[in-house]
Amino acid sequence: MAVQRIKLLGVPVDVCSKQDLEEKILQLLEKRGPSQISFITIWDFMKIRCKNEYAESIRNADLILPISKSILSGAKFLNKTVPFRYNPFDAFISILSILESRYKSFYIFGGRKKALAAAEKNMRSTFRGLQIVGRCVGYYQKQDEENIIQAISKASPSLVLVSEGIKKKDFWSYSNKEKFSSGIFLYYRDAVGILSKRIKRVNPKVFEKGHEVWGEIIRNPLRIFLIFPFLWYIILLVWTKLFKKD
Repeated sequence: MAVQRIKLLGVPVDVCSKQDLEEKILQLLEKRGPSQISFITIWDFMKIRCKNEYAESIRNADLILPISKSILSGAKFLNKTVPFRYNPFDAFISILSILESRYKSFYIFGGRKKALAAAEKNMRSTFRGLQIVGRCVGYYQKQDEENIIQAISKASPSLVLVSEGIKKKDFWSYSNKEKFSSGIFLYYRDAVGILSKRIKRVNPKVFEKGHEVWGEIIRNPLRIFLIFPFLWYIILLVWTKLFKKD
């Protein structure tokens, strides 16, 4: 079936089965101008409900894939079409495999120098049919941004991975879209860290149960306060169910 965009509490979310992902990626590759794919957690979801740069970039993305179980539960609670949940690392690898099978090109943007070099080395050995046409570290100085944009534009990659060290996250590619003529842009913060083996990926069984947040809390105890936007999400779902149509 075709990819369907629903709105949950006013936030756009795409219903894209894993069988339809390849067709969607190929459509984006054929599209004129740059495209954007965004993964969203439940906390990203709540930020998208506000009026800010991040919300603007996600609302205009070409493919919005949920990675939190709570988003699926919310859609089911409000009798919406339930989206498919994606493990971001698995989805990222699937996208790379689609590109590799068609000998497409790839650009890595983000991470520290050592991690970026290790990530590129590991990718070259794993995806031999994928052309890695460039790389650039994150955590760069503001005055270097124009040169980075020119380098990416000149390389004209099929996919640009935007990873850690890019302050604007998804909004980076959205705010600079007029400077690129083509290509898919994907923000995935942990990608360079996982590919370089500096960061351990979430255990698939833990992710399947929706318990990945506990690992984040262990790494950063302050994340426990994310319980408050989550509780607000529950309240909004109940309010919408009882008193208004979404």
